[in-house]
Amino acid sequence: MPNLRFRVNAALQQDSLTRSVEDYLKAIYRLSPEGRPASTSHIASLLELSPASVSGMVKRLSEQGLLEHVPYKGVQLTTEGRRAALRMVRRHRLIEAYLVAMLGYTWDTVHEEAERLEHAVSDTLVERMAAVLGHPTVDPHGDPIPGPDGSITEPDCLPLAEIPAGRTVELRRVHESQPDRLRYIGSIGLTPGAAVTVIDRQPFQGPMTVEVDGRTHVIGHDLGRVLLCTTEESA
Repeated sequence: MPNLRFRVNAALQQDSLTRSVEDYLKAIYRLSPEGRPASTSHIASLLELSPASVSGMVKRLSEQGLLEHVPYKGVQLTTEGRRAALRMVRRHRLIEAYLVAMLGYTWDTVHEEAERLEHAVSDTLVERMAAVLGHPTVDPHGDPIPGPDGSITEPDCLPLAEIPAGRTVELRRVHESQPDRLRYIGSIGLTPGAAVTVIDRQPFQGPMTVEVDGRTHVIGHDLGRVLLCTTEESA
């Protein structure tokens, strides 16, 4: 009976989460790779909120058992918080995949649409989307889609900006949501699955020259940081 009550309470808590809480949990998940604490200042920047507002919400979420405060470091998700965050990540990424595959959206137009829809659709609809798509494991940007049980496999990737000259790698993920940047990235063929050869790179975080589909392009260091690749060593 105690375990049953715990599961029922957890389900009720998850169903009653507000859109604001869901956005906070998803943002903290994004900012805390490998479970590392996320700072309130980074949360405020990502959600475009004041640090004072974030501090107040962090306190409330901690009291609800969704966050754990790490003194002098920030916050991290509890088990329940992580479960709720991954539920939203799954919804978001499946909706993006569905919009691109079935409704003709492009990868630079789906993020904001998915941000709105992820809070409105039911779990039943999300799972039917997954079934229609053949239960995809990645979204249009190459980000892994969590399973319905909350499991997720993060590929071991390196930013293109860290790949030495002369190496050819496979682009796996594009960690970017700005439409204009995505349009440019897509226009030069830097999409998940592309083979990219680093021709040359300038020191001190300078630009790099890459070859994709037989064409060369010069990209900046900042852009190279959001292009995540696998090599033989990292695959």
